[in-house]
Amino acid sequence: MGRIVLYILLLIALPAVAQIYKYTDANGNTVYSDHSPDGVQAQPVELPPINSVETQAPGTPPAPEADNRQPARSAYDTLELVGLPTEEALRANNGTFTVQVLIKPRLQPPHQLRLVLDDEPYGQPSNVPILQLVNVDRGEHRLAVQVIDGQAIIQQSPALVFTVQRVHRP
Repeated sequence: MGRIVLYILLLIALPAVAQIYKYTDANGNTVYSDHSPDGVQAQPVELPPINSVETQAPGTPPAPEADNRQPARSAYDTLELVGLPTEEALRANNGTFTVQVLIKPRLQPPHQLRLVLDDEPYGQPSNVPILQLVNVDRGEHRLAVQVIDGQAIIQQSPALVFTVQRVHRP
């Protein structure tokens, strides 16, 4: 068995231009070789074409195939806010609370996360998936998170509608 594995590895390692032959030796073992031994009936082995990959210069996007175009894929498979109640009011007496960002795969540099509160950018961008909101007014709000690269928006989560309940102090 070990010899067969060795011969298969030899078969894989041989250059593409070499002819491979298969025959049975005096002990009844199947042998693969790059030459046909004298006095033994060897059969040429037809190999499938070798797979190849064209290299590209770094930063060069792959050329699109004319007939096989796929829709553009988001940079992240999952991007959503979690930890906000949507069925009941969020109790935040001083309007301060945190939200968590669920993002897959992980946030890639130089991307950052930025909250969007009531359709306006909120706070400073961060690379940490736990974000804090401070002194948010009571009432209904919309909140989303964006993945940004500088000022460019890479992707945005769906907006969540939630209500902040605060203690009113005169």
